[in-house]
Amino acid sequence: MATDVHGTVSPKSVGAPAAGTALAPSPTDFDTAPDVDTDTDTDTNDVEVEGGVGVEGGTDAGFVEGGSAAVRVAGLTRSFDGRAVIDGLDLTVRPGEFVALLGRSGCGKSTLLRVLAGLDREIEGEVSVPRRSAVAFQAPRLMPWKRVWRNVLLGLPGRAERAVAERALGEVGLSHRTDAWPKTLSGGEAQRASLARALVREPDLLLLDEPFGALDALTRIKAQRLVAELWQRRGCAVLLVTHDVEEALLLADRAVVMDRGVIAYETAIDLPRPRDITDPRFAALRGRLLERLGVDDTEITHESPDA
Repeated sequence: MATDVHGTVSPKSVGAPAAGTALAPSPTDFDTAPDVDTDTDTDTNDVEVEGGVGVEGGTDAGFVEGGSAAVRVAGLTRSFDGRAVIDGLDLTVRPGEFVALLGRSGCGKSTLLRVLAGLDREIEGEVSVPRRSAVAFQAPRLMPWKRVWRNVLLGLPGRAERAVAERALGEVGLSHRTDAWPKTLSGGEAQRASLARALVREPDLLLLDEPFGALDALTRIKAQRLVAELWQRRGCAVLLVTHDVEEALLLADRAVVMDRGVIAYETAIDLPRPRDITDPRFAALRGRLLERLGVDDTEITHESPDA
């Protein structure tokens, strides 16, 4: 594990993310850039959880030093037009822990991830994340005018060497696509390139916002296995936002359910790896999580990958 300390950032300040956070390019970055080769450039157990009480005094809240936890959130509140989407939320993620965040659409999962990534500072409460964090979204957000290896190095400080990108691409199985243009990549390849861009930062915290949502069933299974292998190899903490209960149970050490702006339920996933979906314990956990999400497990039919 890396030893970078946690950073301190003032809340209520919208702008650059916390130092060391690796972010995907904004979609607006694609609007005016030329479609040319710019390779000469330098790119730098179950628990019921009650909602917490918001921290008093918003001017003193924000990103603070986190001690031994990889993520520590206390009394986090985020409101939009007077409505609290996140309402006094508390969450802790241990170093090296893989946590899956579940919840109904619109419950604030992605908002929480954006706060942890430093993309949203209009908050009340305390948020602690490692100085070295990286985030991968559902859309790979690769710059179309830069070759794959240069996309991997985007945002790195200093004069990063091509070999750094090549090592990361090799780790995700893309050594043969180093010099390819993003438009020639398949959906699975593009998502792996996005993962390489996150991993090259050597993060202590990897934030994943439904990174497999746009992939077909077979590619999704391969991507899930890759993430599990990378996490076990790297040992960083991971927070995965997903709507897929089965995906959460296959990958995570712990699943948490967000509802009405707080973490309403959580459960440890004490199953041997690799996980077996036919294990009765897997099915029991799946049923409990679906119940917490308001879904009747008996109404769901498992769809085969080639359906």
